[in-house]
Amino acid sequence: MKIALLGYGKMGQVIERIALERGHEIVLKKDEFNTYDGLSNADVAIDFSVPMAAVDNISACFNNNVPVVSGTTGWLDRYDEMIALCKEKNGGFISSSNFSLGVNLFFGLNEYLAKMMANIDGYNVSMEEIHHIHKLDAPSGTAISLAQGVIENTKYKNWTLENGTENDIHIEAVRTGEVPGTHTVTYDSGIDSIEIKHTAHNREGFALGAVIAAEWLAGKQGIFSMRDVLNIQ
Repeated sequence: MKIALLGYGKMGQVIERIALERGHEIVLKKDEFNTYDGLSNADVAIDFSVPMAAVDNISACFNNNVPVVSGTTGWLDRYDEMIALCKEKNGGFISSSNFSLGVNLFFGLNEYLAKMMANIDGYNVSMEEIHHIHKLDAPSGTAISLAQGVIENTKYKNWTLENGTENDIHIEAVRTGEVPGTHTVTYDSGIDSIEIKHTAHNREGFALGAVIAAEWLAGKQGIFSMRDVLNIQ
């Protein structure tokens, strides 16, 4: 399979190594200094760039009839625009805040716990996410996805980085060192606390999941998620 890498930072380089190990070919390594030359030769593209480049990268893929897997976060205010373009161009698209296989299982666990807690009084939910100092967006896309999973299944209406109302989920965003990513969801009462936590040890899981998603998406048209890739019900 021929893969275009859109974004060639630390994640892009790990994705490249894993893709080559799995027998794929890299036909484009796009960064801020080069063009999309070679994109049209790709069977699929993987976008791990920066928020200000993501929309241009994804648009270029749809306009060149190349399915795209995007793990860039911080651009979702234009998500509906990209979905519309995907449909217009009959493209293939997977966008996820986190491609780690473990994190996607964690998403499911988070939603299941939220359903269990929905009718239990006395517990307040909060979240903490910890990432490396180079991460540009806060809270992380993964934390937002976790918050949405709770909101869809409980009384909570919004998430906030500030101290909100009883209907808001407070997210604490911490930036320190070179932490790949740690996410904790806590239900706290005066009697006890219930906590679920996912800790990434390195970037390998994110990269492997993105390559697996790209392998699954190649040749497909439509808008999909990691639930489709992993067949999570």
